[in-house]
Amino acid sequence: MAELLIERTGDTERWTLSDPATRNALSDAMVVALFEACLRAKQDESLRLIVLTGASGAFCAGGSLGHFSSAIGQPLAPGESDPLVAANRAFGDVLHALCELPQLLVCAVDGAAMGGGFGLVCCADHVIATERSVFGTPEVSLGLPPAQIAPFVSARLGDRVARQCLLQGLSLKADAAMAVGLVDELTDGDLASALEDRLQRLRRAAPGAVASTKQLLQRMRGRVPDLRDEAAIAFASALRGPEARDGLAAFAKKRPAPWVDHGKP
Repeated sequence: MAELLIERTGDTERWTLSDPATRNALSDAMVVALFEACLRAKQDESLRLIVLTGASGAFCAGGSLGHFSSAIGQPLAPGESDPLVAANRAFGDVLHALCELPQLLVCAVDGAAMGGGFGLVCCADHVIATERSVFGTPEVSLGLPPAQIAPFVSARLGDRVARQCLLQGLSLKADAAMAVGLVDELTDGDLASALEDRLQRLRRAAPGAVASTKQLLQRMRGRVPDLRDEAAIAFASALRGPEARDGLAAFAKKRPAPWVDHGKP
């Protein structure tokens, strides 16, 4: 099964993250497919709206370590080039490409949007979610930095809320996510109907004016530094370190990480 399903209806494309077995985790293949979809869409003047969503009751569980799982806690040999750096930077490329789309980007979230999935949501022009959705940035609790998503979370939510989410590994229910500005619209009913109603409203905006305005807003967003290389190095280094080794092992065994009770009397 394709990991990114693309369906075109008139002036709208629906991009569906589709890997139900992993709750639509961001595999290398999915990251490449998202990046290629962005490059193609950027050149398509007939495309006005893009909906990014997830299959089977989840949005995105975050990054997938895939064939890099053997690298956890394993330092590099001297002089060895780290493939983790390029893989993680590729996800940073996707985040930048999503923000640079000239079309209106709508994230339709049903279920969990965690880690990298949280980062995807931060790139949207409009976020609609169901009341059962949950948004989380658990990386630091696993011994990892949320490196690539950090600038986008900060740009979307502001420094104070971003620090609460990223440094504490918070999980936000849908109403809390709306209160802090991550979600723009909540539906307690049929997501498909609410989404279609929103798309009809968004079509009131002229596509050329939207593209120009988004370009101006993107330039104003210069306060978001391009940290793709630095973030990739930080993530790769952490994944090969002892905290990620111990944190991910504890998560797999459903027990507290070793640093949780450290310092208690």
